[in-house]
Amino acid sequence: QVQLVESGGGLVQAGGSLRLSCAASGRIFTTISTMGWYRGAPGDQRKLVATITRGGITDYADSVKGRFTISRDNAKNTIVLQMNSLKAEDTAVYYCKAVARAAYWGQGTQVTVSS
Repeated sequence: QVQLVESGGGLVQAGGSLRLSCAASGRIFTTISTMGWYRGAPGDQRKLVATITRGGITDYADSVKGRFTISRDNAKNTIVLQMNSLKAEDTAVYYCKAVARAAYWGQGTQVTVSS
């Protein structure tokens, strides 16, 4: 069983920055392959924000390209999402996801961008 703990959400003005972190812990017997961030409203479908493979290959939603950067520390099983030039439409609950044979999700962290 893998537990994901997210941190770093909050309230920021448009144009500002936030940094989200996600740490995986627990009985990680299988190598975690892809990790990433998704966002959405509670109960709604979660949409991809950014993902990163164990080898460092990244993928971003078109809406965040050039503004968000995802990075990863394999030794610590952590990922970081640096979010710059935030817009009101970035407001959402952000969820961390890790794939290790099965998919695991964090509890979500709220990001609110005021215009």
